Formats: sequence, C-alpha cells, structure tokens
Amino acid sequence: MTTSSFIPGLELSRHFYLEAVRPLLDQVAPELAHSAARLGSGSEVLGFDTVRSADHEWGPRLQIFLCSQDATRHGARISALLSERLPKTFRGYPTHFASAGEADIRVMQATDGPVHHRVEITDPGAWFTAHLGFDPRTGITLADWLATPTQLLAEVTAGAVFHDGLGELVPARANLDWYPHDLWLHVLACQWQRVSQEEAFVGRCGEVGDELGSAVVAARLVRELMRLCLLMERRYPPYSKWLGSAFARTSQAPALTPVLTAVLAATDWHTREHHLARAYEAVAATHNQLGLSDPVDPDTRPYHTRPFQVLHAERFTAALSTRITDPDISSLPTIGAVDQFVDSTDVLSHPALARAATNGLLSPEGSVSKQER
Repeated sequence: MTTSSFIPGLELSRHFYLEAVRPLLDQVAPELAHSAARLGSGSEVLGFDTVRSADHEWGPRLQIFLCSQDATRHGARISALLSERLPKTFRGYPTHFASAGEADIRVMQATDGPVHHRVEITDPGAWFTAHLGFDPRTGITLADWLATPTQLLAEVTAGAVFHDGLGELVPARANLDWYPHDLWLHVLACQWQRVSQEEAFVGRCGEVGDELGSAVVAARLVRELMRLCLLMERRYPPYSKWLGSAFARTSQAPALTPVLTAVLAATDWHTREHHLARAYEAVAATHNQLGLSDPVDPDTRPYHTRPFQVLHAERFTAALSTRITDPDISSLPTIGAVDQFVDSTDVLSHPALARAATNGLLSPEGSVSKQER
C-alpha cells in the first residue's frame, strides 16, 4: 500500500456501509430499523490514521446498532449472513480479519472462505455501557463524567454516524459533546492545579545539578499545558500517542509549538525555565480572553523567595473555582476527572477500573455521592 492509494479509515467505513453492508441488510432484514457508525477505538475514529495504521485493527469495519430485542433475536444470524455474503475485498482492502496471534488483535488478510468481518452487531445500550461504563441515552451523572477518561469521550463523540434509523446515536453523542459548564470550570481549575504543583521544580532540580530531572519535570509541564489548551478549546485530550496531533489542531498551536519545542530541546534549566515562562504567559493570556473568570495577572514571577520564575498557576485554579455555582461540583477536591489523577493505561482503558478508582477516591462511601449526583 502506498500513501497515494491510502483511503482514510472513516471514508472507507462509510463507503463499506453504503455500498456493501446496507444493501445486504436491506435484503436479509429489511424490516429491522438500524443505525450504523464507526465509533470507539482506532486512529481513524480520531482522524489520525495513516498508511501505518493498516497493519492491525484497521480496515473496512463499523458498528450496526439494533434495538436490544432485535440484537438479541437477529444479531447472530445477521452476522453469519454477512460472513457468507460480504465481498472478500472492498476498495482493494480485505474484509476478512485474521488473528494476529495476540488476544483480540486482528489484521486484514485475504481468504477464500467466509470472512471474519469487523461489522459489529450490537445495541446502543450494551455498546455505550461497555465502552464508557454508562449509557448516555438515559442521562449522565456527575460520577459518569468524572470517571470517564477524555480518550473514551473522544472516541464516542468523534468518528461518524452513517445512518441513525434508531434515532438514538445522534442525541446520545450530543449529550456527550462537552462537559456541563460548571464541570468544565472544575476540570480547567484542576488542570491549572497540576501545573502549579510542579512549575517550581524545573529550577529546583537544575539548581542542584540534576538537569535530567529538570528536563523530565519540564516535559511533564509541557504535556499539562497541551492538555490545558485542548480543554480550553472544548476538545477532549486524547491519550499520549495522539496528544501532539490533537494539540496541533488547536488555535494556540502555531504560536506555542515552537516555544514548547524549545523547552524540550533546552540543555540547561535556565533556558528551559525561560521558554516555559513564555508558554505560561501565552496560555494565561488565552485564559483571560475566554472570560471564564475574573482576569488573572498573566505575568510570571519569582517562586516566593526562591530564584525560580513561575506563574503560580494556582491563582487560575482559585479564579475559576469562584465561578462554580453548582454545590456538588464546588465541593469536589481539586483533582479533577479520572485521567487528571490516574496515569495507568490499564485503568484508563477499562471503564470498570476507572470508575472504581474515581469512586474510591472521591467518596468514602464508594461513590461521588449517595445519589450518584
């Protein structure tokens, strides 16, 4: 496969549905209402796929959603019929996905027999609950928002709906489009808090001759600023592989990317701190432009009596917190949503574990509140 012949995955899946899958559904189950989409994990859902993506879990694939009763009664039959009657290739790509020798990892491969396709037949409630840990069609609690990593929220609100015959996918995705306003303020406040916790360490590490430690702290702060910029623009930050790609699409990226790159390229803490100060002030100015709080002085300053130049980012945390009117949110600790205080992929990629970590930390009763707020 060459770059010139590459078809972006969402485009491929859309054509696969319209030209191959839907005609078969109309033949074998014309009476069943359905919705079709490409959501969930996969670089193509976020629009970051390239030729490289085709080496595993990429290709002509999508979800077909039926109502719960129809999925139970007819899902297996429809899946089997698709295995028998789907074309062996589509737009030059095999529709058969063979095991790659790892658990649940499959790759496109030619076959002469029935295809092991990647057309998932499911119902909306089961799919949303498996992917997020809750069903957004029936409402979203504060606990749901806090326990769901932004990567998962991005995977559900990005992608594409090709057909919504059930009339449920579009409103469910709209419910998840962005945090409620007060919760957005809280998440932003907690992101500023993360910056405040380490901004003085770049200089402190360097002062004792630990340039490696200083560089590691600076890289962490660059990551936090990138996530902060995405949150400011009401974009769910993806996980580390795509964080830079997502940040590059923000309005702040053209000005900030050279500065953040200079932070990472610096070989001494004074230079590192200088470029970080420029980045802090630029992001702080953007905060003030949003008008989400009273204006906060965007200039950096010494860290108390120590000779380190910092923003004192906790000032922005405090300014945002004063604008939160929902008592359930204003009473939360300043740790934010789950991926602001958990960094384990094994937790963040499993909704049950993410919810357990969030509930266990935010409430001794094992939930955000007794009423799940």
